[in-house]
Amino acid sequence: GVIHRGILCRRGLAIWIHFWKYRNIEVMYHKNYFFHHKFLIMLQEEKLVTVLSDLVKINNDRIEGYKKAKAASDDADVKALFQHMIDDSVKYVAELNQQLLAQGAEAETDTTTSGKLYRTWMAVKTTFTGTDRYSLFSSCEYGEDAVQRAYADALSSDTAMPYSVRELIANQQANLKEAHDTIKSYRDVVSH
Repeated sequence: GVIHRGILCRRGLAIWIHFWKYRNIEVMYHKNYFFHHKFLIMLQEEKLVTVLSDLVKINNDRIEGYKKAKAASDDADVKALFQHMIDDSVKYVAELNQQLLAQGAEAETDTTTSGKLYRTWMAVKTTFTGTDRYSLFSSCEYGEDAVQRAYADALSSDTAMPYSVRELIANQQANLKEAHDTIKSYRDVVSH
């Protein structure tokens, strides 16, 4: 017969334990544990997909912003710089979309709502203030600040992510920080 029958609760896990006299111990996990565990894993995967999607969107914003800035400039050197920034973000979008596909999600192609508003504001501003280099670089720096905030938020979030994904995001952020500093130095040079 059964000597003892009870529930052992540890870290939210309910385990039924049956002891037989001097024989084996049978442990049966409470059936809701598996459902709960699977649900938590699904939530973490959804959070990771959201983080990756947001980074793709902010890079798509960056691409569109630099396309507008490139069109607004008449200087070949500035157009080349902006094209370099576009090319970098196209690469980052491809890398992030590859991670989204690995998570079983669809590749992201959209931009953020705030990015659309910012580009509209930039277009209106250019119409009324002209396309002097200082204004152009100031607007681009504003966009680069938004990108840095998005990457910092992604890395500081409590979202569980594989090391390789965290490393990818950190490397992209470091490269984007260099781009930010380049834009800022161009802005500072043309302000004098």
